[in-house]
Amino acid sequence: MRQQFDVAERVRQVIGEAGCTQREFARRVVMDPSKLSRSLSGSRRFTVAELARIADAGNVDAGWLLGTMTADGADGGAEGAYDGPDGGAPRPPAPTAPPDSGRPLQIVRETVRLIAERGFHAVRVADIAAACDTSTATIHYHFPGRAELLEAAVRWCMDEDTARRAARIAEADDAREELRQLIALQAPHTERQRQQWLVWMDLWAEAARSTAIGLLHADFYQQWRQTVAEVIRRGVEQGVFRAVDPEFSALRLTALIDGLAIQVLATGPRARGTSAEAMEIACNAYVDTELTARRSGTDAAGPADRPEP
Repeated sequence: MRQQFDVAERVRQVIGEAGCTQREFARRVVMDPSKLSRSLSGSRRFTVAELARIADAGNVDAGWLLGTMTADGADGGAEGAYDGPDGGAPRPPAPTAPPDSGRPLQIVRETVRLIAERGFHAVRVADIAAACDTSTATIHYHFPGRAELLEAAVRWCMDEDTARRAARIAEADDAREELRQLIALQAPHTERQRQQWLVWMDLWAEAARSTAIGLLHADFYQQWRQTVAEVIRRGVEQGVFRAVDPEFSALRLTALIDGLAIQVLATGPRARGTSAEAMEIACNAYVDTELTARRSGTDAAGPADRPEP
């Protein structure tokens, strides 16, 4: 138990020297923030792969995190590694030439790209290793199995999406413009947006068969729908939206976005079908006809925001 808490203390030191929040550090090491929090509190043990990614992100030696290396870099027992001159944890030793700096994020990005191109079940660890110009042993060092790779890839996409949403809506003048910005981000105009949607589609398929992935999907989707609901709620308060039920309206709008995005992805480059531009126009039309406050007339003239029981 003492060793478990000492490892947690070392990870806290790495996070402190990284100069970022705990949540941001979790994003950097592609780790569930709640798992990081539980591991730091001692109610959960860090896995070897997680410590490897933490060492990589903090530019420290994994042996130091585990307590098998002393502050001067010498191999030592756990007890000798934990106690510095003042009785506290010693400063983490930095490797002289870390060969895998940024390797976990590289692995995750290449995994996302390959999943988008081929689908998760068609991607082998050997394919990811080749894309990263490294060995399969290095991939397994950071991510022991395919399940961990899928979760890391999906979580990275989620974090990237959340960061872009926050940046976009911060620039908007009112909630109506915020919603338009969110819609623009969801329409797969760019190759990167198409990649993310293809990963989401694989996630949905996996969620239907896997409890663990299903929980991950449910958690993120709840956050996304709540973001939309909060924007709609602000719009009602600002008077740019009529008096609708924010949660129910968010349910309808996110369902529209999902369905249209799948149609866009199913349309080939030269095939006639739904384009990203058509998707964006349709979603904005929903905002105009279903949500936007009527400047003349009454709210009663608009469609009902929730079906009758």
